[in-house]
Amino acid sequence: MTLFSPSRGFARLSGTPAHRYTPSGRPRARALGIPFDGTPGTANAITDVPGVQVGTVTLIEGESVRTGVTAILPRGRDGVGVPVAAGHYSLNGNGELTGSHWIEESGQFHTPLLITNTHAVGAAHRGAIDWMVAGRPELRTGWLLPVVGETYDGYLNDITASPVRPEHAVAAIEEAEGGAVEEGSVGGGTGMNCYGYKGGNGTASRLVPYGDDHFTVAAFVQANFGARHELTVAGRPVGRHLLADNPMQDSREANSAVFAPPGGAGSIIVAIATDAPLLPHQCKALARRVPLGLARTGTTGSHFSGDLFLAFSTANEGAFASSFGSGESYDTTHSLPAGRINPCYDAVVQSVEEAVLNALVANEEMTGREGHRSPALPHGELVRLLREQGVRTARLPQ
Repeated sequence: MTLFSPSRGFARLSGTPAHRYTPSGRPRARALGIPFDGTPGTANAITDVPGVQVGTVTLIEGESVRTGVTAILPRGRDGVGVPVAAGHYSLNGNGELTGSHWIEESGQFHTPLLITNTHAVGAAHRGAIDWMVAGRPELRTGWLLPVVGETYDGYLNDITASPVRPEHAVAAIEEAEGGAVEEGSVGGGTGMNCYGYKGGNGTASRLVPYGDDHFTVAAFVQANFGARHELTVAGRPVGRHLLADNPMQDSREANSAVFAPPGGAGSIIVAIATDAPLLPHQCKALARRVPLGLARTGTTGSHFSGDLFLAFSTANEGAFASSFGSGESYDTTHSLPAGRINPCYDAVVQSVEEAVLNALVANEEMTGREGHRSPALPHGELVRLLREQGVRTARLPQ
């Protein structure tokens, strides 16, 4: 089995800004001159939120294993067990996000967030518990409700063979670090498809001024949704002109023995992170803005798509913890006034849009189970269409 963790070990191209290329040198959406609103952080990634770490384990074996696990640690490995304020939202519920009932009830979580394939939720859940019991023994006396999300990779991956094991989730947590994040077909996004092209992981961030200071709002997506004709880039409906070489559609029309989701189906998990001081209901409000960013890329949603979103704030460290000791205590928190939160909503919409396009651009064609093929988004054709439709900044990377 080929097992690697692209979040480490790649040399950055000399002099290349992080917001234009991934650590391994793959172009991101900005390398094609695609214009975006807002100001990105240093890495233009979820790790621009101080303390957030991302790790990936990618599994590729033979012709049928194309999957993996992504770990997002809101306060890094050392901060597991320290709650973050959180809220979640479901645009369409054909999916799974474990721990979400407790997030709804308590407005917080304190475990790693793992993202994998639909049939690997149990393995990732067990792996998160194993890591916490071994690495945070003080947590083992209570209950552990890891947060695990999923999307379906059965077109390229033999999903029922269950190649993901608990130790892969442990490894993803151990590999997590800050800085630039590898995108595309890595970690849980390895076998995913988006708008009829190779999809997977993508991330982006935005800076939000607030008086003399600023906060960061960032998105991470595992993108596995959308129909080819829906794809919209920089407000231009390019997908309707990119209908050639659509093997997933061909598989559906041929009644393939390997399930290919109906057009527009699939799923997406989105994590929104911020260091802005937000209360749980404000985090939920951020999660509700995720669909507006997805809509900018063209999707109208699908009955068969699991569109589940989680937002968390790393501010107010030390609050939101349950107290089992004797005596009385009080949480002390601070938060943005309700009337000052709109710039955070803007940042969610902007970063989600760019994260999806990064997942598409930073990718290569992949062939998997039973010869099923997912083509890469054609950069040259996309740039040509954008320029024809008035996006003069569009260009191929040098």
